[in-house]
Amino acid sequence: MKYAFLLLAFYSLQLAAQDKTVQGLKSEGSRTINRNTSDTSKRSWKFGGTFNLNVNQGALSNWSAGGDNFSLSLTSLVNLFAYYKHGRHSWDNNLDMAYGMVNTTSLGQRKADDRIDFVSKYGYELDKKWYLSTLLNFRSQFARGYAYPSDTNKVLTSNFLSPAYVVLSVGMDYKPVEAFSLFMSPITSRWVIVQNDSLASVGAFGVDSGKNVKMELGAYASINWNKKLTPTTNYKTRLELFSNYRHDPFNIDIFWTNIIAVKITRLINMNLSLDVIYDNDVPTVRKDGTAGGPKPQIKELMGVGFVVKF
Repeated sequence: MKYAFLLLAFYSLQLAAQDKTVQGLKSEGSRTINRNTSDTSKRSWKFGGTFNLNVNQGALSNWSAGGDNFSLSLTSLVNLFAYYKHGRHSWDNNLDMAYGMVNTTSLGQRKADDRIDFVSKYGYELDKKWYLSTLLNFRSQFARGYAYPSDTNKVLTSNFLSPAYVVLSVGMDYKPVEAFSLFMSPITSRWVIVQNDSLASVGAFGVDSGKNVKMELGAYASINWNKKLTPTTNYKTRLELFSNYRHDPFNIDIFWTNIIAVKITRLINMNLSLDVIYDNDVPTVRKDGTAGGPKPQIKELMGVGFVVKF
């Protein structure tokens, strides 16, 4: 009897303990869990970019219509961006780098594209559409560029940091929608850099003869539009206007770049780019290699190739 009584008491205590455990689990399951918003915050930075590579090749053998026996063109484009947005503060950074070459049996190797373009813009929001902003722009190229008065003669026209343009500007930025912005500044400093001494000695790109840097003060405006036209087509354009207060202010310097990208497959894109530049201080090169008057500079490239977005 004594052992039976002890066994019954032990069994009763075990049932009570299990009941308390079950009740505790039920209580935990019915409790509402609230997320502590102070533990996490919204992402202030957004990073990304694209890499595009276009390759075209052609070969002819005993072709009656004539043409180069072999041709190969290669163009690449890298776009990187870093955007910051927190409260009233915004900071947009874009870097475009492009390089392209063409090689043919008759003309040899020549450059088709060459560009370094970095834009950084900080803005403080005054209301929903207007920002007090500061803009920094650096534009140059990677390698030497030549004009070809004849098939056997070439004239050096540019190089790395020859020219290079540095723009520092303070003004107002109007952003009515996410895809469009208009930056306007009545006070802008622009430096024209020609590091190559042979180009600087002849006053290339408007620098004083023998000088490597020229500083200009003027008014500046920049229009940016980046719009997805269709689910597979994107259009990006940037127009920059600069008026030099110190020299011929009614001759407006123009830099206009356009890129249309059409998505064919996930990794294949078709790209069409058109750049237009006019600078009254930049002469053209005649067929005999001598300097001519200023004219609009136009560059158009089209290709189909491999693209990676990240």
